[in-house]
Amino acid sequence: MGRIGKEVAAQVITFIGLVGAAVTCGIPMWRVTSFIGANIVTGQVVWDGLWMNCIMQSTGQMQCKLNDSVLRLGRDLQAARALVIISLIFGFLGFLLTFIGAKCMGCLKSDSSKAKVVILGGCLVIFAAILILIPVCWSAAITISDFQNPLTLETQRREIGASIYIGWASAVLLLVGGIILTTSCPPQQPMYRYSGYGPPPAYPYAGPVVSPATYGPVYAPASRIYSGSGSYAPSKPYGAPTINTARQYL
Repeated sequence: MGRIGKEVAAQVITFIGLVGAAVTCGIPMWRVTSFIGANIVTGQVVWDGLWMNCIMQSTGQMQCKLNDSVLRLGRDLQAARALVIISLIFGFLGFLLTFIGAKCMGCLKSDSSKAKVVILGGCLVIFAAILILIPVCWSAAITISDFQNPLTLETQRREIGASIYIGWASAVLLLVGGIILTTSCPPQQPMYRYSGYGPPPAYPYAGPVVSPATYGPVYAPASRIYSGSGSYAPSKPYGAPTINTARQYL
């Protein structure tokens, strides 16, 4: 359950990161220009995005226009278009690979193959996080430098929009999800299959071996048959001891 729980948590985090990256790509709030004149009626807010620009009046009216020409955008926004789309593609592919190699799925048979597919999906998710982090940081740096430039007019100064913050949060979520996927299930292999070690030695079995021992007659001394008529008396007779009287010692 530990490995399955990690995979599910990483997939949920990755999915939230992909949704945030799609929102970053879609909404036109990479740069926000606020201008309020002497009269509050003339106030307006300008939103600059990757695909369109929007102007919202203080009266509540909002007008949006698609960017017909890519060359009219800044270099950071031009690069952001390509990098964010590539990030979404790699992130989606990595997200699909995590489902194919999940332990609870039966697409692959061996656990080692499943683990390798999940690790590959995690690497793609990390790469997608890096791709979305580059344009977001680049656009934020240019926006801050233009805002602090004293030569920039007051009406042309721009601030960081909501898309930049959502992009940062999405990059962090994708990084966390990719790291969990790449470390949660390393491939399990037998010890003798580890690189650097050869296969175990094989000893052929030749079957039972017949002992070459020879068998022959064994010579033993002949045993005497007990007749039952013998006696336990010694074969050599002994004479009875002489009896000495005590008188001779007086």
